[in-house]
Amino acid sequence: MRSVVLLTALLVFALGGGSHTGVVPRSATARADEKPAPGPVPVQTSMHDFMEGVFQGPYRRLKTGMAAEPKDNAGWKVIRSEALILAEGGNLLHARKPEKDVDQWVKFSTGTRDTGADLYKAAKAKDYAAAKKAYQAMLGQCNACHKLFDDGNHQLTP
Repeated sequence: MRSVVLLTALLVFALGGGSHTGVVPRSATARADEKPAPGPVPVQTSMHDFMEGVFQGPYRRLKTGMAAEPKDNAGWKVIRSEALILAEGGNLLHARKPEKDVDQWVKFSTGTRDTGADLYKAAKAKDYAAAKKAYQAMLGQCNACHKLFDDGNHQLTP
């Protein structure tokens, strides 16, 4: 649950939603005397650190949650929450485009977002067969991206 709250806060402020409270999001690299950059500004980090920080925890919890059909609402909630985080993570990837193969990056980022959203919807409906199908499709998007952009490393298993 803590990860959902933290990611929600991150997304709200990163996407400019914090301005309704009078707080204007600042660029991660802005000095005190600089005007904040408008819109989302990715924090400067390596892609490896970004992937570990944003995707690794939700993936691991989702892998455990998807190992068998949930028997109660708490089990479905884990799947819903982690699927939502990973789907929104696909949106965050759009702000971190590489220097080459940008079209492929956008395709995989969008695919991750969309299959994560499908998984979220299936979990919300408590449809394990549809959830499993969407989960495997999402991992397929992740693995295809890792194959191209990470020399085939970090392949994910259901």
